[in-house]
Amino acid sequence: MASLSNGGIGKMRIHLTRELVKRGVKVDLLLGREEGPYFQNVDPDVRIVRLGTSHAVRSLPKLIRYLRREHPDVLVTERIRVNVAAIRARRFARVKTRIYAGIHTAMSREIKNLRPEKRKTHLPLMQRYYPQNDGYIAVSKGVAEDLVNMIDVPAGKIHVVYNPVVTKDLLTKAREPLDHPWFMPPGPPVILGTGRLEPQKDFPTLLHAFAAVRKSRSCRLVILGEGGERNSLEALASQLGIKEDLQLPGFVANPYAFMARADVFVLSSLWEGSPNVLTEALAVGTPVVSTDCRDGPKEILQNGRYGPLVSVGDRDALADAIAKTLDNPLAGRLLQSAVSRFTPEACADAYLEALGFGRNLAKDNH
Repeated sequence: MASLSNGGIGKMRIHLTRELVKRGVKVDLLLGREEGPYFQNVDPDVRIVRLGTSHAVRSLPKLIRYLRREHPDVLVTERIRVNVAAIRARRFARVKTRIYAGIHTAMSREIKNLRPEKRKTHLPLMQRYYPQNDGYIAVSKGVAEDLVNMIDVPAGKIHVVYNPVVTKDLLTKAREPLDHPWFMPPGPPVILGTGRLEPQKDFPTLLHAFAAVRKSRSCRLVILGEGGERNSLEALASQLGIKEDLQLPGFVANPYAFMARADVFVLSSLWEGSPNVLTEALAVGTPVVSTDCRDGPKEILQNGRYGPLVSVGDRDALADAIAKTLDNPLAGRLLQSAVSRFTPEACADAYLEALGFGRNLAKDNH
């Protein structure tokens, strides 16, 4: 990986590697940069290999030496440039290590959203090197389908493995006390959103929907996360007249305590890969509403069985779904039953099978 950054990928890797070493798998975590809040959570049985850079060229010497010295059975990579470096290093090292590309979002959209100069280099690199992978691990069926449509990749080589979101630690943190007056009974219901304050999450549509719901009932909105749209969201809240009932606390160490006490969790994104926050909200038994964006929400909510799906950017439909969910929330136990596929145990089973080891890996094998 480039790093264990603030994004969900780093956190998911921590959960997966912890479960794998528990089963006796020898795991090395190759990092370009030692940064991010999750670094300190790496399991002590996971060996960290410091590459010093994630640059596709400058990381080659250390990566080649690593492959020649260790001869790992499998190398799983994140990001285009990291995968390119791995493919090149294997060729120079002349080893039989199998390489798999982790696919965490619709790659066509990721390429489209790159700066023009990056797009010119990344797309040809992907088209040239990605077909050389031994396999691909996608976080949702939609992400897998996007990859097949984008480059010449056999569908049989793509394995859909859901993220290891639902951990014991998540459920423990959800029960921790929350010192916030809005979440103390008997106050009005609280609607919760969480994510980077960036265009992808489309929080302006959530603010408009909240303003519409608030016209007919007393309620409040909290959005956890930080990002470049903070000022514009605060300005929009003032314009809509909802500033007194909106809070933007920024990054919080324990979002699960907020999730567990919210009346409705809302995902308003324009696109996703497999939105962990939606799975987390279900895991703590909180009713959810989501846009039917690519990719993931429809799979997680099983076509609306576990929460309504509305068209992307449709503020009126979002407001209506929020109001109906406040009036008739699904039972917490039913919601929790939807996420059994998203545990570290289930993820490790699927990973081991996808990588060719079988589900029940003996402790003395790796």
